[in-house]
Amino acid sequence: MAMNFPTSKRSFFIQVALFGTLVSSSLVACANDYSYDNSVYQFMEAERQKSSPNAMYQYEQNMQGSLFAVYPAYWRLNYNLDSQSPDTINNFVQKYPENVMSEKLAADYAETKAKSGDYSAVRAVAHSIENADASEACAIGLGYNGSGDMRALHQKSDVWLNTQIKQPLCEKLASELVNNPRITQTDKHEQLIRMMRIDNRQLSSKKAPLNKMNDIVNLARSLNLAIDYGTLSSIRNSPNTFFTQFANQPYSQTNQYLYVYAISLLANRSYWDASSQLNYDINQDKTRPRPLLSDMAKRYAWRSIAVKRMNMNTDDGFNIEAVNWFRNSLGEPFNQEEAEDYAQAAIYFSQWQDVVNAVLAMNVENQSQKAWQYWLARGYEQTGKQHDAKNIYRQLATGIDYYGLLAKDRLGIALTAQDLGGSHLPNISQKDQQRVMQDPYFARAFLLIQNNANPEHIQREWNWAVRMANKKNDTALILAAAKRAHDLGIYNRSIYAMENTPALRAGAISHPMPYQSSVVGYSRGVGIDPAWAYGIMRQESRFQTNARSGVGAGGLMQIMPGTAKQIARGMGESAGNMSNPDTNIRYGTWFLKDLSDKSSSQIAVATAGYNAGPGAAKKWLPKHGSIAADQYVEAIPYSETRDYVKHVMENTTIYSVLMGHGMPISQRMGNVSPSW
Repeated sequence: MAMNFPTSKRSFFIQVALFGTLVSSSLVACANDYSYDNSVYQFMEAERQKSSPNAMYQYEQNMQGSLFAVYPAYWRLNYNLDSQSPDTINNFVQKYPENVMSEKLAADYAETKAKSGDYSAVRAVAHSIENADASEACAIGLGYNGSGDMRALHQKSDVWLNTQIKQPLCEKLASELVNNPRITQTDKHEQLIRMMRIDNRQLSSKKAPLNKMNDIVNLARSLNLAIDYGTLSSIRNSPNTFFTQFANQPYSQTNQYLYVYAISLLANRSYWDASSQLNYDINQDKTRPRPLLSDMAKRYAWRSIAVKRMNMNTDDGFNIEAVNWFRNSLGEPFNQEEAEDYAQAAIYFSQWQDVVNAVLAMNVENQSQKAWQYWLARGYEQTGKQHDAKNIYRQLATGIDYYGLLAKDRLGIALTAQDLGGSHLPNISQKDQQRVMQDPYFARAFLLIQNNANPEHIQREWNWAVRMANKKNDTALILAAAKRAHDLGIYNRSIYAMENTPALRAGAISHPMPYQSSVVGYSRGVGIDPAWAYGIMRQESRFQTNARSGVGAGGLMQIMPGTAKQIARGMGESAGNMSNPDTNIRYGTWFLKDLSDKSSSQIAVATAGYNAGPGAAKKWLPKHGSIAADQYVEAIPYSETRDYVKHVMENTTIYSVLMGHGMPISQRMGNVSPSW
C-alpha cells in the first residue's frame, strides 16, 4: 500500500516540485517496488495546472525518471498539438515507450492532422497507434489513402457502404476513398448508390441533414453518368414529380440511379408511400414492351424502404413486411447494418431461411461474430442442417458469455460453478501479490486509485496495464491485480480485468457479491431472484456506490430521480437517499418486482423495461402468438437496450450458479408473448 503521508509532508513534495529542487532519483521506486513512488502527488498537482505549458515544462523537468513523468510532458505537447511536428511526437513516443499516454498523444495528433488534411504527418506517427478506435482508424486510413498503401483500405468494409456513419473522419474517408487507385468501377457504383440513399438523411435531431450532392455528382461523373446539381435539387424538392417524369422517359442507366435516389428520399418521409410507389412502377413495367426499371434499381429501392422500415420499429412496431422487402433486395451487396437489420427482422418473425440469407450476406469478419454464428446455427437448425448447427453450437459453448450460454442450452450442457472457476476467491501467491506493485502499469493504476484521482486516468491506466500483461500472457499478474482491486472494493476494475482475459476464470472476482445481506434480503422480500438483482447491479454500476449516469441515474442500481419518487409512492414513503447502498438496493429490487408483475413475469421484457422504460419494452412485444425470448431480445431496436438485456441475462445466469440455484438461461428467459 502507498504511504499515507501527513498533509504537511504532501505539501512539501508539491512545493519541492514547483520550485524544481527535488532530484529525480528520489522519485524512483526502491527495489523495483513502486508502492512508495511519490511522484503521484506531483501528478495530482500538475493536473490542476495542465493548461499552463510553462508550468508543465517545470514539472516535466522535475519528474524525469518517475512513474508519472509522462503526464506533464503529454499535457504540454497536447496544449498546442496542431503546431507540433511529427518528429516531436515520435520523440515523445520513443522517450516513453509502451506507455498509454504515448499512444494517446500519437492518436490525438493523427486525428488533428487528418482533420486539416496533413496526411503526411498522419503517416509519420501511425506506427505508434496499435489500439485505434473508429475515428482514429479512419484518420490512419485518410493518411494512407493517397499513397497507394493497402492500409487505406482497411476501413473500407466499415465506411464504404455504411449508411449510418457517426464519425466525421470516417465520413471524410468514405468520400475520399473514391480517389484511391485500388477502388474499382464496381466500388464506385456501390458508393454512388450509398450516397444517393443517405443524401438529405438526418441521422440525429441535433444535426443538420446530410448533404452528399457533391459526392454524388463527382461519383456520377467518374461513371460517365449525366447527373447534375439541378436534377438532384429538383428530386429533393419533389420526388413524386420525378416519378411522373420517369414514367414518360425512355430507359436509361442514369435514370436507374435517379430512381433509387427518389425512392430513398420518399422513404425518408414515408416508407408506406415509397413501397406503394415502387409496387405501382413494377406493375406498370409489366405492361410495357421494355421495363423502365432494372433489377438493380428495384433491389436497391426495396433495400432503402426495408432499412427505413426497420429504423421505424421504435415508433411503428414490427411488421413482417420488412422481411419481405429485404428478401426482394437479395442479389445486391449488403453492408453490415443492412444485413443486421435483415437478420433481426427475420429472427423476430421466425423466417429462418431469411436468417441464414442475412448472415451469409455479411462479410467474413462480421459473420464470425458470436451473435451471428449463433443465429446462423439457429437458422441451420430450423432448415434441416442440424449437423452444421451443432458444430457451431459446440464452438460457441466453450464460452460463458450470452451466446455461449444459449449454445450450451441448445446442446443440453449445464453450466457449473467449475466452469466459472469456482465460487470462492482464488489464493494468490505472495510472489504474485508483490509483482503487482513491481509492474509500472498496474502500479500507476493503483497509486491513482489510492489517491482518488480522476476516474478517467484510473480507467485508462488500468485498461492499459491489463492489455500489456495480456501481451505477455501473464495471466497470473492480471489475476493478482484483479484480486487486489476486488479486495479494495474497486469492482469495476477487477471485473474489467477478468472480462478482458478470456483465459482466466474466477467467478468470485468476475461476479462479486457485495452487500449480500441487502440484496438477498430485499430480493426475497419482494419475491424476485437475488441473482437477477445482482445481474442488474453488475451491469448498471459495476458496484460503484457513487456511480452516476449522464442523465442523472445514480447508485448501485442506477435509479433515476423521477423513478425513485415513483417507487417511494408505491412503497408508501418519501423518496430516500439513492447514494445510500441499502436504500438503493431496496428501491431497485422493489422496482424490478413491479416491472416483473407488469410484464407477466417475462424477465427479458422486464429487464428491457428497466433500461428503456416499460412503454418501449411493451411496444416491442409480438402482436400475435409468442416467440422465444432470445428472438425478442435480438430484435430490440435500441442497440444499448439490446446489449444491456443480453449482459443482464448472462450475469443473472452466472450469479444463479454461484449462489447455488442455477437455472439455464433459455429456461430463465422462456418465451415472450403479447399478454402484457
